[in-house]
Amino acid sequence: MALAAQPSAAFPYESNYIEVFGSKMHYLDVGEGSPILFIHGNPTWAYVWRNIIPFVTEENRAIAVDLIGMGKSDKPDINYTFADHRRYLEAFIAKLDLKNITLVGYDWGSTLSFYYAMRHEDNVQGLVFMEAMVPPRFPFAEIEEMGKAAEAFRKIRDPQQGANLVYEENIFLEKLLQSNTIRELSEAELNAYREPFRNKKDRKPMLVWANQIPIGGEPRETDAIIRSYSEWLTKTKIPKLHLYGEPGAVNPPEVAEWTAAHLPNTEIYYLGKGLHCLQEDHPEKIGMAIANWLRGLGTGD
Repeated sequence: MALAAQPSAAFPYESNYIEVFGSKMHYLDVGEGSPILFIHGNPTWAYVWRNIIPFVTEENRAIAVDLIGMGKSDKPDINYTFADHRRYLEAFIAKLDLKNITLVGYDWGSTLSFYYAMRHEDNVQGLVFMEAMVPPRFPFAEIEEMGKAAEAFRKIRDPQQGANLVYEENIFLEKLLQSNTIRELSEAELNAYREPFRNKKDRKPMLVWANQIPIGGEPRETDAIIRSYSEWLTKTKIPKLHLYGEPGAVNPPEVAEWTAAHLPNTEIYYLGKGLHCLQEDHPEKIGMAIANWLRGLGTGD
């Protein structure tokens, strides 16, 4: 596949499905070699990795999963809490029999990857993360620590306002996605992100994810999870690569510098100007940084 110098709206990938707990999970599976599992966040799906995958598949196998209820995966009637996503993801990894995985995550995808790695350390050979839920920013003591996003999330986390903003106004895809990207997304790109969530009821995972962010110790479950893997990250020797932009949204440069200083075996890589959705502004840099880093670890075939 030709490598695009500029971000492309094209999605030239074959869809794969595997049954997990009675529902189909969708994933991309490209290349051969050591497995790299890309895990998206809220409100995206595997499409967010489309321009990054070609840079890593010369020597590796790239798998990009759609979390349950998101993207082209089935949308069963479940709660869509972190615990649900974790259970489905771990079963997905087991069903594909993925071994010695490099996990690439951002947003909630980073939290899922860190938690999996903490619990299955012998099956993870590397952690790549960007705009991740890492210390010293997470967990938040108060909502004001979210910075510019605080006002929006205060409304989204309100029981009445939140339901209207997510189900009726589709705020994550109609406003927040573009506001977290430097370049202007094309209508084709926006439509690709919108497509899995055309039905209002299918937007439930986006609303639940917003309410799963631990603020002031609540919800206790995700607060405890982030605290536990944050402590683990300061001890584990698993190689790590932290990709970041300026000013960033939840991982500004000072957070990247903190991770380099406090998390063993961590390299940081500056992408350039960026906010939360770095994949849309720097796909080539992200892809090349991951490929070169893995080559340095000697993980490619």
